[in-house]
Amino acid sequence: MALGDTLKTVTLDEARSYPFWRGPVALLAVMAFAMPVAFATWSALLNNFVIEMARFDGSDIGWLHTVREIPGFLAIGVIVLILVIREQVLALISLALLGVASALTAQFPSLGGLLFITLLSSIGFHYYETVNQSLQLQWIKKERAPQTLGWLLSVGSGATLLAYLLIVITWRNYDLSYDLVYWVSGGVTAVIALGCFLVYPQFESPNPQKKTMVLRSRYWLYYALQFMSGARRQIFVVFAGFMMVERYGFEVHHITALYMVTLLTNMVVAPFLGRAVAFFGERAALVVEYAGLAVIFVLYAGLYIFDWGAEFAAGLYIANHIFFALALAIKTYFQKIADPADIAPTAAVAFTINHIAAVFLPVGLGYLWLTSPTAVFAAAAAMALVSLGLSMLVPRHPVPGRETIMVRDGAQPAE
Repeated sequence: MALGDTLKTVTLDEARSYPFWRGPVALLAVMAFAMPVAFATWSALLNNFVIEMARFDGSDIGWLHTVREIPGFLAIGVIVLILVIREQVLALISLALLGVASALTAQFPSLGGLLFITLLSSIGFHYYETVNQSLQLQWIKKERAPQTLGWLLSVGSGATLLAYLLIVITWRNYDLSYDLVYWVSGGVTAVIALGCFLVYPQFESPNPQKKTMVLRSRYWLYYALQFMSGARRQIFVVFAGFMMVERYGFEVHHITALYMVTLLTNMVVAPFLGRAVAFFGERAALVVEYAGLAVIFVLYAGLYIFDWGAEFAAGLYIANHIFFALALAIKTYFQKIADPADIAPTAAVAFTINHIAAVFLPVGLGYLWLTSPTAVFAAAAAMALVSLGLSMLVPRHPVPGRETIMVRDGAQPAE
């Protein structure tokens, strides 16, 4: 296989003549595998690393996650970058940056150092995620999107599971260091990104993407769902794992084992959830997700009142991830209502909207956490209920011109 052949541009129709392992869906799967190797390892070790090595408290972890989310808020910059860089190339560059920065994490065991290296890894993560979402919606056919997205979610869960399993098996038995584990996991992700650049051709989407910012009034419900999703998810991402270490004393292999069980569950459940979204529709999936999350966050708040124990908290953590997996319905909802040329710029705008709350919530709630962890999870429950109300506005069969139940059938799309 010549290098020139791997760098040529092919259409999606032409790509059908390629073996499956060199096709666009295979590339999405390889990237879905590579990203969690670095990110999941970083996440699994983070809470123990910052508490043991950098002496973090609740406000410090809040600041770290606020800085981590700044690149997500600035994801709209992708629109500028795709003027000069193909989306596929930008995805791989971002993936490599995530790997390299993750590999260097343990070299900065202080608040200032961790803020710096986390910012770099976060630029890679968020720009990769923004472009990856765009490529998924461009390369996957609408009729197969829920099932394929569920399958890709399982691939990512499998990679995360592998990372967690290796940590659980080796961390205590071989007395591993944070330095070694971060170097290996980040390096693997960077090498896979380079390999993808060399092995896969450049896939040309059938609909050229707009290279300017796209804000359309008819997408307002999609924007609102993205905003609430980002706000609600941040509370869980920042504080659920931190609570397991701070309140229940989980060690690295304990917290990683919890993550591993969670991922095993997601690997089994995600493809079925994709089929459920295809069968029951996006509205039903989102209603179930948000109702379930509201209950779970109320129970999280109750942990600090009734102290139901670490096992109950771990069960809530697993259940939370199952409901989060239904969020793929937001992607397929947008795919059904969008102008095909809007997907890339809207993905960037939506990712920015998703991270508006993420920039200020972690640090603000970090200070609240010092006085009332219960209030933090109560706020998450309230956000889930707002999301539940928004999900009721999604039509059973969304299409351009019927983006919400408030638009009459057959109405013309509004800008």
